[in-house]
Amino acid sequence: MMELTAKQLAEILRGTVDGDPEVRITTFAKIEHGKPGALSFYANPKYEQYVYTCKSSILLVNADFEPKQEVKSTMVRVENAYNAVAELLKYVSDQRKKYRRRRACGCRIAFSAKLGKKVSVGAGTIIGKNCKIGDYGIIHENVTIGAGTVIGHHCIIYPGVVIYPGMKIGDNVILHANCVIGSDGFGNAPQPDGSWKKIEHLGNVVIGDNVEIGSGTTVDRAEMESTIIGNGVRIDNLCQIAHNVVIGENTVMAAQCGVAGSAIIGKNCIFAGQVGIMGHIKIADNTTVGAQAGIAGPVRKSGQILIGSPAIPHVLYMRSYAKFKQAGAE
Repeated sequence: MMELTAKQLAEILRGTVDGDPEVRITTFAKIEHGKPGALSFYANPKYEQYVYTCKSSILLVNADFEPKQEVKSTMVRVENAYNAVAELLKYVSDQRKKYRRRRACGCRIAFSAKLGKKVSVGAGTIIGKNCKIGDYGIIHENVTIGAGTVIGHHCIIYPGVVIYPGMKIGDNVILHANCVIGSDGFGNAPQPDGSWKKIEHLGNVVIGDNVEIGSGTTVDRAEMESTIIGNGVRIDNLCQIAHNVVIGENTVMAAQCGVAGSAIIGKNCIFAGQVGIMGHIKIADNTTVGAQAGIAGPVRKSGQILIGSPAIPHVLYMRSYAKFKQAGAE
């Protein structure tokens, strides 16, 4: 974290200082683990006991907080301490990402590639022929971007990401370490002798704007046409998105989810961890699926909450589970 005084912190968060305005912080700490030079926050009443023992230099509190004992830390009073922490984290993150044009030693950029204003490229990164990268991109070390790929403005690509040739990525996209965009889907045709023949994949992946994809996640290219990740989608670490899948806008998917080929997922869906989705089915908008559920057929009704494997509406599942427990007790 950057160094900030209480006065600077209050200016950033539109708050007021109660204590020494020149005291400085360089790190964050939970209120129960406070230490000199750290910033902590108090927003939940059950943690009030720690307010009076906290050793952090600065304590963010709600503006209406009235301490019952002496508070040793300098308090910065804000309208909502919890929201202020989120705002401060974003501010610090943005400061770290200050855009600058940089070409590290050891990166290789094809002569025909076109990079926008203030694009930063880390050491060991390879950018192929005819790539187009928008303004203010940050491409970290050891990234591979295949020929003909188009990447929008304000994107962040972390170390070890591999983007196959011909992919299309929108604006404000974040790709975390070691995710792979555009590998061949799992397409194999059975042969009379029992062997398998590989089906070539000639399509691509199209990622919309404001998408974030986690570390180690793979998004396979389509056999033909495109695998599509809609605007605003959030995909966690270690997920598998198969060929020709379509994920609608603002859908979120937690870690270790797997989506089989040609599944079509609606908008604003929520998938908890380790959900499995069968191929060639459609899932309606606003569907919520609990952890480790298996979607084995189409979901036609919007707004349902599904759990279990195969997944069923949660009310029906809970009734069934009560009977399972009862039968087990007998």
